Order: sequence, then C-alpha cells, then structure tokens
Amino acid sequence: MILPFLLLVALVLGIDQFSKYIIRANFRPNESLPVINSVFHLTYVNNPGAAFGLLAYKTPVFVGVTLLVAVIILVAYRFLPPGRILLRLALALMLGGALGNLIDRLRFGYVVDFLDFRIWPVFNLADIAIVSGVILLCWELLGPAGEQGKSL
Repeated sequence: MILPFLLLVALVLGIDQFSKYIIRANFRPNESLPVINSVFHLTYVNNPGAAFGLLAYKTPVFVGVTLLVAVIILVAYRFLPPGRILLRLALALMLGGALGNLIDRLRFGYVVDFLDFRIWPVFNLADIAIVSGVILLCWELLGPAGEQGKSL
C-alpha cells in the first residue's frame, strides 16, 4: 500500500518543481505579472526564510528540520491502519510539499515563491500541499471520536 502514497508524493513534488522551473525560466527575481489586477499576480520571489520570510538564511536549520519531518512522516505512515485514507493523503501532501521546498533550499539556498494574492506573502504549490496536508491531518485527528478515517 506504499506505492500509491509514494506516487502521490512524487506527483506533488513533480508539479511543484515543474511550476518553479516555469517561473524561473520566464521571470526575473521580483518580476510580477498581473493575472487579476490588484487581486492575483505571479510574482517571482526568492525566499531565503520560512513562512513569511522568518529566519532568513538559516538554510541548514531548514534542511535539518525538513529531513527530520520526512523521517517522522515515513515512520508514521508505516504504522497507519489501512483504512486511514485521509491520514495517508495528509502525510503524502505534507511530504511532497516539504521535499519540494527542500530541493529548492539545497539547489539555490532559498525557496522559489510565485503565487501572490497581494494580501498575503507570496507562496508556492509546495506550501499549498503542506497546508492542505496539515488541515487534513487536523481534520482526522481532531474530528469527533469514531468519525476518523471516514471519507468526506
């Protein structure tokens, strides 16, 4: 049952890396293209920090934390009962997103961000996968007793 999990991790990672390649190939750093004027722009930003640019240039810390989280996710996955589909999905999304940002940090020393809604710091598809995974994880773990594991 690990193959679907790994395929989803690879899909998230592939889509994330491809989207960042497209941005890097077509934009200069800090260049912005309005998609919906004053609402949504594609803005190429090199983010050397974590969320909101916190702890900028602490790449070794982020690499270490990401590797630790990846190991924890893989170990946790191994012990999940087969029926916990949403938990498996959550872990795959988080791992794929974390690995996408890890690759950026190892290659460039920063994360490539480009989704700009003007009311929130610029982010990327890996960030969406991570946040979606965390939301699913919370949904499953904090839901009413006896409801965990059921599909939405």
